[in-house]
Amino acid sequence: MKQHTIIRFLLCLAAIAFSGAAAAQHMPERSLVRKGNRQYDKGNYEQSIERYTRALEAAPQSFEAAYDLGNALYKAERYDKAAETMRAAAADTLRTDAERAEAFYNLGNAQFKQEQYKEALESYKQSLRFNPADEEAKYNYAYTKRLLQENRQDRQQDQNEKQDPNEEQQQNGQNGQDGQPEDGRQDEQEQPAEPEEEQGDERSAEAQAAPEGISPEEQERMLDAIQAQEDRTQEKLKEKQGVVVRGKKNW
Repeated sequence: MKQHTIIRFLLCLAAIAFSGAAAAQHMPERSLVRKGNRQYDKGNYEQSIERYTRALEAAPQSFEAAYDLGNALYKAERYDKAAETMRAAAADTLRTDAERAEAFYNLGNAQFKQEQYKEALESYKQSLRFNPADEEAKYNYAYTKRLLQENRQDRQQDQNEKQDPNEEQQQNGQNGQDGQPEDGRQDEQEQPAEPEEEQGDERSAEAQAAPEGISPEEQERMLDAIQAQEDRTQEKLKEKQGVVVRGKKNW
């Protein structure tokens, strides 16, 4: 009786081993992803990229392989490829909201590193749509939004400083004392309505970029609190850009 029990036990072990080997043959990407994870944890990002790439070649629809590959490419500072890979992962409509939120979050970080701030802002907004409670995504969104506003102000200031005063005096000399051209016609090159319209478009686009689930008052509070929050969370920030970077799965 005891001998039969041992035999059955050994047969079960053999069946489990066989099924595991068969599964590995049918899903080789899982083994490659695990190997890539081990290299990633050691900081060997190029080696992990090679494993994740092979896993993705074996299973092009593998969200895990694409997501992990995007993270490894980011760590290797290959931000354009990281963004391309994360964009494909984020577009997978079969994934959960949490998974897509994380993919959009890391896509935003890769775009931010390339100074594609408008694109990064949109990615953070998409991440918040899938996970409105993500405080780090809210922070990155607010930080990037403020950076865009500051850059816009800097460009406007540069344009004002580059304006040639001699050109302005010459233009005024061609006009009458009331500032109008001597022939009584208004200068056709002066179109004050167009800049106003452009500013209106910018404000409209900015309003459309507001993520769902965040009220204007809450956005303003976040923007006002960014400097204080940045001082409190320096250990969590990446370099000087200020966005919070996550490399591990957050779901």
